Amino acid sequence: MAKTKTEELNALLKDLEGTTPDIEASAVVSVDGLMIASALPRDVEEDRVAAMSAAMLSLGERTAKELARGDLSEVYVKGETGFVVLMAAGENAVLTALARKDAKLGLVFLDMKRTAHEIASVV
Repeated sequence: MAKTKTEELNALLKDLEGTTPDIEASAVVSVDGLMIASALPRDVEEDRVAAMSAAMLSLGERTAKELARGDLSEVYVKGETGFVVLMAAGENAVLTALARKDAKLGLVFLDMKRTAHEIASVV
C-alpha cells in the first residue's frame, strides 16, 4: 500500500531526527503558514510554529534580496537553550528544526539541506 504525502513527510522528519542527534524536533510548513507534517513536542503549538516559520523564512528571503546577499540559504535564531533553523524546501514548503544549544550547526545545515530537497520532491 502506497504511503500518503503526510506519511512520507513524517518519515522524512523522523529520519532527519534519527540521523542528526542535535535536532530535537522538526516540522514541514507551507509558505502560507499552515502545518503540513510535524515531529514537534506535544507542548508546542503547531499553528503558532507554522505561522512563525513561514513569516521568518519570507522575511529572510526578502532581506537577503534587498541587501544583495543572493539567494537565502537558511535562517537561524540562537537562544539560550538552542537554535531554531529554517530552510526552504522547494517553493511551497519550509523545513523547521529545533537544535540543541551545543549543536554542530554545519552538520545540522547539511542534513537539513538533504531533507529539504527530499521534501521538495514530495510536496
